Amino acid sequence: MKDTKIQWHPGFVAAMNLEFAENRNELIFEKEYNLNTKPLEIDLLVVKKDASVQITNEIGSFFKGHNIMEYKSPEDHLDIDAFYKAGAYASLYKSYGRTLDEIRADDITVSVIREAKPEGLFLYFKEHGYQVSNPHKGIYYIESNVLFSTQIIVTKELDKEEHIWLGALSAKLQKQDMQELVENIRKLTEKEDKELADSVLQVSIEANRQIVDEMMGDDRMCEALMEIMEPIVEKREKAMYREGKILGAVEAMRELGHNDYEISTMLIKKYGLSEEEMEKYL
Repeated sequence: MKDTKIQWHPGFVAAMNLEFAENRNELIFEKEYNLNTKPLEIDLLVVKKDASVQITNEIGSFFKGHNIMEYKSPEDHLDIDAFYKAGAYASLYKSYGRTLDEIRADDITVSVIREAKPEGLFLYFKEHGYQVSNPHKGIYYIESNVLFSTQIIVTKELDKEEHIWLGALSAKLQKQDMQELVENIRKLTEKEDKELADSVLQVSIEANRQIVDEMMGDDRMCEALMEIMEPIVEKREKAMYREGKILGAVEAMRELGHNDYEISTMLIKKYGLSEEEMEKYL
């Protein structure tokens, strides 16, 4: 399956919420944070409610007050230009404060996350005199030539047991990896955690269908998987039903002679859609 068909980013946002579960109530998560126009969008902005809060997760131990997180899916390139783009987003974010220097540069961090280590980028760092340290498995601090404190997270190198949620965002999972993911999801007790884990599982299943098919041959794992997937299936069915109603309403209103503006105005109000969501139905 091609990467473009897999919605990696919602899974990433859910995974980071789970990664920071111990400190979730002390953080504000802003997914797809809009900087200005639509193309200028941060994948995930994490803001500390209290600057003194210490994040227990080693990825978050790097954090300051305002933390820009850019996620690269398995098929995305991470070269020097993409690296600088993440830094540019941080610069724009800093410049859009409501007052002069409201968000200090020394209170911002940039984290770029990718499954595989971008060897070409690290070669560029070496050739151009960047200082890079590796304080934890899979975590690299870029300590020179950057405007903001910056780290690169290589999820394939992270400790599997400590970072099962980020590790699950891969198209190269082994059967044991998927089994461990399912078992970890079954252990969750909080409703919010279960919903977030469902988002991660959905991405993992779409990216590793062959592994899931193999698991269906194991009665115990099949039962566990179906138990976890049930709410995902129900949610998808509800979404399909709602989509069908909206499409039916559009067709009926067109037959009655309403133009797109009138249809859009009425259905946005009735179904609580955004203008962007409404566009796909017209």
